[in-house]
Amino acid sequence: MKIGYPQALLYYKYFPLWETFFSNLGAEVVLSGQTNKKILSLGALEAENELCLPVKVFYGHLLTLADKVDAIFVPRIVSVEKNAFTCPKFMGLPDMARSVEYAMPPIISPTIDVNQGWKQYMRTVLELGKEFTSSRVKILSAYREGVKALHAHKRRVLAGATSLDVIDKHEVKSGPTDIKIGIAGHPYNIYDKYISMNVIKRLRQMKIGVETGEMIPERVVERESSTLPKDLFWTYEREVIGTIFHWSRNDLVDGIIYILAFPCGPDSLIQSLMEHELRREEATVPMMSLVIDEHSAEAGFMTRIEAFTDMIRRKKRFNQREVG
Repeated sequence: MKIGYPQALLYYKYFPLWETFFSNLGAEVVLSGQTNKKILSLGALEAENELCLPVKVFYGHLLTLADKVDAIFVPRIVSVEKNAFTCPKFMGLPDMARSVEYAMPPIISPTIDVNQGWKQYMRTVLELGKEFTSSRVKILSAYREGVKALHAHKRRVLAGATSLDVIDKHEVKSGPTDIKIGIAGHPYNIYDKYISMNVIKRLRQMKIGVETGEMIPERVVERESSTLPKDLFWTYEREVIGTIFHWSRNDLVDGIIYILAFPCGPDSLIQSLMEHELRREEATVPMMSLVIDEHSAEAGFMTRIEAFTDMIRRKKRFNQREVG
């Protein structure tokens, strides 16, 4: 059985888990491929105009898989931790997938809702596994292997590789760098090479060190985000804001680039919250926000990044002379 896995959205967080799970149950996992102009155009034509860029990209990946697989894996992810939720788009993704005006294979859409408790979550895993085998032992064994793969993935990321480096099996050669930039944002915004203009690779080519939020331990991100006046109930948005607070409050990077998609409501909200808090704290680490949509031009995007990094380099040289 061929299972399609759209290479978009939460692919960048959970692919090692589900790819290992399906493979251990005898399924062949088929990826939709890296985002390109054709995929984005397909998605933009199919999706409603009001939807954010990552969802339009998802539509493109979905349509790319339509005639290549027996079924497509599109989980309904409601929550991944207690007393919190994901963005509404993840809750409605299976419904959006089934509504496309195109002949689609079956959509496999388990509901992942940690708020319902561990027992219900494992029942969901068992029901998902029954699509491939009636053996409860095989399903649980496949899931354990998937969790091991995800933990191994996270260990490599915490050691300094980006999630995309690990998935692509790309060994990063560390060379001399004079500044370090923190790239903040959702993984599907910063790791999608097409919509992010391959920003991580370009910064590395400019001999700039790059750090992403996934390289920070979860407990640290949680501690930093908990200082907000009110709790954020969006898990992934809290990760972004905790990441930026950690870098800024501890002067761990020379500058921060926050990549967000248009027109993402949660991202816009946390941007305002974050900027307000950092101004109040008189933060000194420069930060630039880059908003991406299907009309973003590479030239303008890179011009802003080059100007930002040049400014940081000048500032660092000036500060070093002052100290000297």
